[in-house]
Order: sequence, then C-alpha cells, then structure tokens
Amino acid sequence: MKQLLVRTVSAAVIALALQQGAFAADTPEPAAPDKLTQARGLIKDKKWAEAIDELKRVNDPASADWNNLMGYSLRKARTPDLEGAERFYNEALRINPNHRGALEYSGELYLIKGDLASAEKRLAVLDKACTFGCEEYTDLKKAIERYKAAGNKYVAAQQ
Repeated sequence: MKQLLVRTVSAAVIALALQQGAFAADTPEPAAPDKLTQARGLIKDKKWAEAIDELKRVNDPASADWNNLMGYSLRKARTPDLEGAERFYNEALRINPNHRGALEYSGELYLIKGDLASAEKRLAVLDKACTFGCEEYTDLKKAIERYKAAGNKYVAAQQ
C-alpha cells in the first residue's frame, strides 16, 4: 500500500513538472523585464529629477533595489533630500540587510551628515557581506579614509 502511494505521488509530481515545462532544458523561462532599467539609465546620466519621477512611476516599495535607487537619487539631487534618502536606504536594508548598494550609499550619507561611527558600522556589515571583497566595501572604505584625511569632513570621490 505504501509503495503504491509513493508511486502515485511520484507520478503526479512528474506529470505536473512535465505539464509546467520543468524538464524542457532547451526552452528556458523568459527573464522578467527589469522595471528599474530606465531609472538606472537616468541615474547613470545623472538626471536625478527624472530618475526620481521614473522611480515614483514604477512604485515598487517592496523592492530593496527600488528603495536603494530612490535613496541614491534623492541624495544626489540638485537639492538633496538627506532625510528622505536615509528613510529609503533604511527600508532597503530592512528588506535586505546585506544590500551592498544601500550599505555603501547609506555609509556615504552618514559621512555627509558627519556621523563617522554609523558609516564605520555600515563598513563592518559590508565587510561581512562581501566575503572576498567587493566594490561597495572598497568605495566606502576610501570615502571614510578621505573623510578622516580631510579633518572629518565629507569629500566626494573624484569621478
């Protein structure tokens, strides 16, 4: 009886998998389009207001990436909204505590606000999140070094 039940369940699982294409290695599922592509392009072009508008249009507050990009755009805007940026970075980190972008950028935000201790805490989390090192860790570490070398004043990276 037990073997019959196992065979019946196994057959049902295989039938369901075949029906849903699980064994069709030559026909992969199409990747979902990245709804943040346009915002990323605007950010790359330093069009902060347009990026913010696009992110508002996309409106995906459950996404750590969306929150991180919104925080970054608000921080970089012609008239920076540091409090708003901090809220979005914190939300990104609530969703994904190891979000490397949000850790780096919020660390830079803390340096802008003169909060070295919080920036160093973000660097420590990045150190653990980046097992073999990563660009975000290196960038924040350099930002902290520039901050200290400038007498505890924020110095933006040369681009």
